[in-house]
Amino acid sequence: MKLQSVIPDPSIADYISKIFVIEDCKLLPGMGFPFIANGYPGFVFQTASSELVTSKNKKADHLFLFGQTIEPVELYTTGHLTLIAYFFHPPVLKTLFGFNANELTDTSIDLNQLQPAKEMNLKEQLINATSLNERLHLMNNYVSKLIRANHSTINSEIFFAAKSMQRNKGLASLRNIQNELRVSERTFRRLFDSHIGVSPKLFSRICQFDSAFQQLNQNQFSKLSDVAYENGYADQSHFLRSFKAFTSYSPSEYLKNSSDFLLLNS
Repeated sequence: MKLQSVIPDPSIADYISKIFVIEDCKLLPGMGFPFIANGYPGFVFQTASSELVTSKNKKADHLFLFGQTIEPVELYTTGHLTLIAYFFHPPVLKTLFGFNANELTDTSIDLNQLQPAKEMNLKEQLINATSLNERLHLMNNYVSKLIRANHSTINSEIFFAAKSMQRNKGLASLRNIQNELRVSERTFRRLFDSHIGVSPKLFSRICQFDSAFQQLNQNQFSKLSDVAYENGYADQSHFLRSFKAFTSYSPSEYLKNSSDFLLLNS
């Protein structure tokens, strides 16, 4: 198995925040690959169809578009899997696709049914591609087509607000951001619902959790209380409740599952 992060090409970097690739991943029956709240919508290509296991269990095709993730999702498939995930900047869904971001919150749709993916037969091209570079080229080309055909410009106010929240681990004052944008609380929430897909308060919680999750995932801690306090949680129990809400696991359960996954794929 090979895991890597790919820096988005400069031509699409205003729209794509990050690219994650996992090649030749082995999953045993009953072992899922997690999708956990991180504040980013995006689209995924996978070499095999799979089950997305949530309260709305559904089949996930080879190519799907997803919105903000709140409820933890696990992707189940059999055998070996290669997966490429493109993560949009948080306010980009409405810009590129024309619909309100909250229509995709905690759900996904078959991307190949939308233009221009359907017109360029993106799914079949990706399935038939023989190398990672060829697949990345196809997906970059798709994003470039979306940008050229986009429905509007990125909302600069919400882009600024989302970046401020992410940069400050979800701890930035929402009132200060709202005042800086010179909008009412009602307008602020409406803009977040339509461009981000969740409320400002929930997005802040996701940013705080993601900061703590990255620290835990990279093993940059001595004890869990360090992770809690360094990411602004009132105490360790508050952090544990947040972690379980967004992952369905305790931190120790998550770390054990991660260790088992890496051991299987070593």
